[in-house]
Amino acid sequence: MSRLIYVIDGPNLHLLGTRRPEVQDRDTLAEVEHECRALAATLDLQVVFHQSSLEGGLIELIHDARTKAGGVIINAGAYAHTSIAIYDALKILDVPIIEVRNSNIHQQEEFRHPSHISRVASGVIVGCGTQGYQLGLRRMARLLGNART
Repeated sequence: MSRLIYVIDGPNLHLLGTRRPEVQDRDTLAEVEHECRALAATLDLQVVFHQSSLEGGLIELIHDARTKAGGVIINAGAYAHTSIAIYDALKILDVPIIEVRNSNIHQQEEFRHPSHISRVASGVIVGCGTQGYQLGLRRMARLLGNART
C-alpha cells in the first residue's frame, strides 16, 4: 500500500494566517506544510500538498489520488457544505480519508454544521486549528498500519 498522502486544501485556505486568524489559526499554509513534512518523515509517510479554490480542480486532485495515494487528508473549506461533486469523487476512493476543519464548525452559523465530506471520511478533525493536519497525519499512519504513531 502506498505511503503517499495527498493533503488537499480548498478555497481560501491559501490565506491561512491572515484570514480570520482568531478562528482559523495564525500559521500559514506554508508553515503547515513544513510541519507536516517533518512529522510525516517520522511516521514513514510522504506527503504531497495541493490547494485549489476551484471545485473542479479539487475533484481532479481527488481523481489523481485514486491511483497514486494511500490516503487523503482534505480540508475542502466551504465546499464541504455544498459540493455533492466532491463527495462523489471522494466516495470513489478506496483509501482512508481524513477531513480536517480548522475552526469548530459547530460554533458557527448553522449552515456550516453539516459536511458532505464527513459522510465518506474515516475520521473528522474539527476545531483544532492547523494542528488538525498533524493529528490527521498521525491518524492516517495508524490507519495504514504504522506502529510508531
